[in-house]
Amino acid sequence: MPKSAKYLLIGSTETYSGKSATVLGLSHQLQQKGLDIAYGKPLGNSLSKLEGTVVEEDVQFITHSLNLSANRIAPTILALDEVSVQKRLFGEDPTNYHQTLVEQYLQIQRGDLVVLEGPGDLSEGHLFDLSLLQVADVLDASVLLVSRYSSLMSIEPLLSAKQRVGDRLIGVVINDIPTNELETVNNFVRPYLEQQGIAVLAMLPKNDLLRSVSVGELVKQLNAEVLCRSDRLDLMVESLAIGAMNVNAAVKYFRKRRNMAVVTGGDRVEIQQAALETSTQCLILTGQLPPPQFILSRAEELEIPILSVDLDTLTTVEIVDRTFGQVRVHEPIKVHCIRQLMAEHFDCDRLLSKLGLTPVTSH
Repeated sequence: MPKSAKYLLIGSTETYSGKSATVLGLSHQLQQKGLDIAYGKPLGNSLSKLEGTVVEEDVQFITHSLNLSANRIAPTILALDEVSVQKRLFGEDPTNYHQTLVEQYLQIQRGDLVVLEGPGDLSEGHLFDLSLLQVADVLDASVLLVSRYSSLMSIEPLLSAKQRVGDRLIGVVINDIPTNELETVNNFVRPYLEQQGIAVLAMLPKNDLLRSVSVGELVKQLNAEVLCRSDRLDLMVESLAIGAMNVNAAVKYFRKRRNMAVVTGGDRVEIQQAALETSTQCLILTGQLPPPQFILSRAEELEIPILSVDLDTLTTVEIVDRTFGQVRVHEPIKVHCIRQLMAEHFDCDRLLSKLGLTPVTSH
């Protein structure tokens, strides 16, 4: 009988805290140490159809990034959405997911460590017996929680989570810490959590690139028409600027920003011109007015895509803002950045010793 794999479940106290990024960076580090890693996301939420079969986008992306073979991927058992919840409530889905989890996860041998991506928060999936704690209990998994730092108040959900997760909580990753607060977190938050029996395995500084979105993602979310340079939709946008002021004010404002998307009216030609001459990654024109030819030519020359949207400025800004808040890590440049951040800040050896695993190779 081969020794059974250990399970590490990576969860968070709230959605969009950086779970996928943590899975990516950490699994890469563990692979570097010679461990045989498997990956799974029992509860899916971003599903798309690929050649007739339903695939979880994160699973697909992480599998590819970590170069995992098919027998190192555990299946996504359920897609969580309105439809699946409705079926469950109406009694149309009597599946025993607890049992499915045992069959699909426990009875198949997969490497030294199975890294699992948990639900968005501690209660998601409860209706199906697939919440973080329910999965951890079935699989006897250790839990690593990722928390996005916003202020000193960010400590409370972690204390509450510790109480709920108990001894399974192997440690936490505090993510997205503004540079000017790193010292406070290190001198006060970290020691306090450690005293409470919560191991802080990483403190990750805020990173503009990781919070950025590609122009292509904005095109998708805004349902925009691309007027020029559709070959540069891979450009990364780090901030949003609204060109609604007079042109002198706009120039000053634009100069302070970097890698921005500028939202302005199709009729504000002088603003469009000012934007093109600063650190702009794309121009988003509202009101369905086409820009003059000289603006298009200049944008072509500078390789700056211009998007046209059939929306007012406020709606456009809301959609762009929301897109920033739900950033995915599906760009190669981000994967590289995550690997560097985790290698620098995550205490992999401490995690391994808590899991009772030994590195096969030391790098």
